[in-house]
Amino acid sequence: MAEQSGHTTVEVGVLTVSDRVSRGEAEDLSGPLAISIIEQHLKHAKVVATAVVADEVDDIQRVLKEWSDGRKLQLILTTGGTGFAPRDITPEATKAILDREAPGMVVAMVSASLQVTPHAMLSRPAAGMRKQTLIVNLPGSSKAVKENIDVLLPVLPHAIGLLRQDPRAAQPSQHHKLDMK
Repeated sequence: MAEQSGHTTVEVGVLTVSDRVSRGEAEDLSGPLAISIIEQHLKHAKVVATAVVADEVDDIQRVLKEWSDGRKLQLILTTGGTGFAPRDITPEATKAILDREAPGMVVAMVSASLQVTPHAMLSRPAAGMRKQTLIVNLPGSSKAVKENIDVLLPVLPHAIGLLRQDPRAAQPSQHHKLDMK
C-alpha cells in the first residue's frame, strides 16, 4: 500500500491467462479493459503490476504468489482460463494457493452474468484471499470482464478495507461512498 495525498492507494495486479496471448498469436483485450475499469471506478486504486502467462498451473501460481506475498498487492484480478476447455485451469491454480475462498463473490458474478447469457453457466471463477490480498478470477472475454467487475465494484472497497484491517471498514456504507468514484 502506498500513500497518495493522505489516502492509502490500493495496489492492483492484473494477470491475463491465455496460451494464445502469451505466444503473441492474439491481442490481450480483457487485461487492459480490467485495468481501465478499475482505475476509472475504484478511487485510490492503481494498477501497479500486469503480466500475461500461458494456461499453466505453475506459471499462474508463481505470479499470484509473487504479487500477494512479495509485492503485497491488495487486489489481483485474473482474466481468462475459467471456462470448460481442457486447458482452462485458472480456478484450480488459484484455489490451491488461497487461504480462504469468497464464494459470495463467485455467486454474484455468475448470477449477474446469467441475466445476460445462459453461457455464464460455463464460467468457473474462483475468488478468495491469500494473506491480505483479494484474488478474483474473471472470464477471458472483454464483455464478461466488464459485467463481472461491475458486479464487484460496490463491494471491493469494503472487502479490501476488511483485509487490510482499515478501521473505516466497520461502516461499509460510508466506506463505499468514500472509495468509489
